[in-house]
Amino acid sequence: MNSPDQPLPMFDEVLLCTPQTTAEQVGLFLRRCLIPCSRGEKIYTMLYADELSYDVSCRVEELFQHLQRYNSSYRLVILCNCEREHSYIPSAFSQYKVHMIPQRPRAEIQQYLQHHYRVAQPSSSAASVFKDNMCVGIVSSKRAGVGK
Repeated sequence: MNSPDQPLPMFDEVLLCTPQTTAEQVGLFLRRCLIPCSRGEKIYTMLYADELSYDVSCRVEELFQHLQRYNSSYRLVILCNCEREHSYIPSAFSQYKVHMIPQRPRAEIQQYLQHHYRVAQPSSSAASVFKDNMCVGIVSSKRAGVGK
């Protein structure tokens, strides 16, 4: 986010973890990150790694320890909820822990995201549903089951 022209992460650079994420999915992701090849300067990110099940987390740590021997210049960010810092993954990687506070003002972050998610030519697409021709949007409700 250092410049507005800097691209968003590609689909292969981000893994959104849930309690249903399998060890195989995380393994494939870690191999992309940790096995050296000519992939350029990608930064790989695991989001909500604290939500992985205990069994998957154990296998992830074991695979990470094995694969990191092959590549000392990997770029991996593991984001966890600070309220779940005592779950397996945050504990296993605690020596690398850094508490982060966004360094950019919220308005600047929103402007950056709007720049990348705006549909250039409005058409009869789903993007016309969202405000300001955005191709993504968040729909939420405080009431469950109201047709979101």
